[in-house]
Amino acid sequence: MGERPGSGDGPPVADVESVFDIAAVRRDGEALYYLGTPLASAETLERELWPLFHDAGYEVSLSTRAQVDGVIGAEGPSTHAADPSARTDGPSMPADGPPPPTDGSGVSPGGGPGPTDGPVPTDGAGRRFDPVRPQYVLVAEPRTPHIDGVPWTNLVFFVMTVFSTLLVGTQWYYIRVQSPLDLLAAWPFAAAILGVLAVHEMGHYVMIRHYDVDASLPYFIPFPSLIGTMGAVIRMRGRIPSRKALFDIGVAGPLAGLVATVVVTVIGLYLDPIAVPEWVRDGSGTTIRFNYPLLLQGLAVLTSQPLSYPDPEVAANPVIFGGWVGMFVTFLNLIPVGQFDGGHVLRATLGPRQETVAAAVPAALFGLAGYLYVFADATNAVILWAFWGVIAIALAYAGPATPVRDDPVGPRRKAVGALTLVLGLLCFTPVPIEINPAWVGVGLL
Repeated sequence: MGERPGSGDGPPVADVESVFDIAAVRRDGEALYYLGTPLASAETLERELWPLFHDAGYEVSLSTRAQVDGVIGAEGPSTHAADPSARTDGPSMPADGPPPPTDGSGVSPGGGPGPTDGPVPTDGAGRRFDPVRPQYVLVAEPRTPHIDGVPWTNLVFFVMTVFSTLLVGTQWYYIRVQSPLDLLAAWPFAAAILGVLAVHEMGHYVMIRHYDVDASLPYFIPFPSLIGTMGAVIRMRGRIPSRKALFDIGVAGPLAGLVATVVVTVIGLYLDPIAVPEWVRDGSGTTIRFNYPLLLQGLAVLTSQPLSYPDPEVAANPVIFGGWVGMFVTFLNLIPVGQFDGGHVLRATLGPRQETVAAAVPAALFGLAGYLYVFADATNAVILWAFWGVIAIALAYAGPATPVRDDPVGPRRKAVGALTLVLGLLCFTPVPIEINPAWVGVGLL
């Protein structure tokens, strides 16, 4: 193992003091605390200091002395101290006042040095805010390595997800499980589902590594549902440096996943149909039917392969369903709100104006649910889109990811973003799933 990021002494103090007047620098383990006074707004601080600390192996945020005194102590030892003769009346505040909080830039200061006359304010713990006592702190914490040793948690969750998708796959192949080895017969289904999800997540991860953003490996989520999993997530720990990086990270997952989806779908279309056992054909009870999006129908036309069979003794190969899952996941991820992939693409393309579009997304989803409730007999679809409408409200409220540098992207990326959102629409179907107790079996339509 090489030297751990952040094991040095941080960026040169002189570079930091261009926008932050340092009174002292203190250390707690590998974390550095720069006590002093901001000379610019929080946005300017982050834009100027983030690259310096990032290159030195640190993530930096702005905090207050009251919030970190419990860590560094009231008068702990300092590794740097400014010349006191350089100040005659204590540090001054920036011209635009205390820096306001920004998304992802750290903890909101919440207040500043008190006025020079009148009662002297305190920090809530009885300590006075002395005019010569620096009240702001830059907190520099060492960045964690992308992969530090064997990622056991990721591996365990992946193995559990493989098991859950194999278990669910036996239902698609109408296999009665009598021993663990019977699960292996469903490996094409599991490979299709996990392959599509893995390629999607690795599309994100490759771009994350390219831009050196601190993030985890994908976590697969096992769940013995209709597909055997609830997908996969990557935990983003670091800031995204620019709109260009935000766009590339956001768009890479859906595009990579869509390529995998097309491949899986075409393979499934060419595979032989499976036999439907007599005990399934003669049974009764609640069944589930999955409707085709336009992209899936188009691939069937291009390959001249059937999606259904008139003979009730055969059914479409379950690998096709892996493609259906990929399309459904792609559409959901490209919903242009919050920190969904579509939200990343739209934020990178439109900048802060993305919030206007994001505010309309919940209304569109609730409108779709209302339309289906009035004009279609599809209660499950009404519940589905109403649920995602609630999710969209929460995501819109939380806001999108905000890059450190907010420079616009070029026309080429804007065109790719528009094309990606159009491809997402081809993966949409208003009633993805239908549940009816009068049908028998599980299949595609």
